[in-house]
Amino acid sequence: MSLGSFASVGVDSKRRVLPLPRHNANMKTFTPDSSIASDVIPSMNYGDRHKGRLPDMILLHYTGMPDVEGAIAQLCTAGTDVSAHYIVLEDGRIVQCVPEAKRAWHAGVASWSGEEDINSCSIGVEIVNRGHDWGYPDYPLRQIAAVIALCRGIMLRRKVPTHRVLGHSDVAPARKKDPGEKFPWHSLANSGVGHWVQPAPIVRGETMKLGTEGDDVGHLQQALARYGYAIPINGKYDGTTMEVVTAFQRHFRPARVDGVADHSTLTTLQALLAGLPVGDKVVAAK
Repeated sequence: MSLGSFASVGVDSKRRVLPLPRHNANMKTFTPDSSIASDVIPSMNYGDRHKGRLPDMILLHYTGMPDVEGAIAQLCTAGTDVSAHYIVLEDGRIVQCVPEAKRAWHAGVASWSGEEDINSCSIGVEIVNRGHDWGYPDYPLRQIAAVIALCRGIMLRRKVPTHRVLGHSDVAPARKKDPGEKFPWHSLANSGVGHWVQPAPIVRGETMKLGTEGDDVGHLQQALARYGYAIPINGKYDGTTMEVVTAFQRHFRPARVDGVADHSTLTTLQALLAGLPVGDKVVAAK
């Protein structure tokens, strides 16, 4: 079985044929959940969702490896303890590795809106990109078109709300940067995928940064927690707060990612909160 057997979004006739990981040749395949998946490379790394939890989140990642062959091997080979439901290649092909009904191992230690088993509540999508450690190239347009088409289908099948399409850095801000500040969240939102507002302009003015203390910091922490970020509410702009603000900026205010809560960051956060369904504006961390 090769990745060259079916057509997918934006694929030309000169695409590479990618081999199966060596130990997966005899694994039983399955029917893709998505009609636009080009093929199935079954991963050996998955389990059951905790207590039958139905997924209502899409979590987007980049692979963060030098080449696609290594990324597929990492995600599909037993013993690596990582996997994802889908891999979106640079040429727009979509490969499914784990059935959506199963729990893939992509989030790691993570939290969102008070929920800590993110693997049980989410569909994981790995987007082939070398990431920050290997030069971090731009995402090709055909790849983003494929991500949009895939996510739209998942959102319909799984009734995923727009504000539950998130990046790995959102749910694990201390550990992760992906899919990063180059990922075009605005393009996804224009197609109905993900929550987005136009970021407020960056202007000079007062800021909160590492070491700042007081009620304003507490209000910022409460606002981030209401949106879903795991953050202690202690009125101290500590390392954890800086990491969460940085993650927020990567997703929602990517023009400047510095972990400093300026007017642009605060205004953008308030606009996002105003656009949430009322039932989702709950304090998610204490």
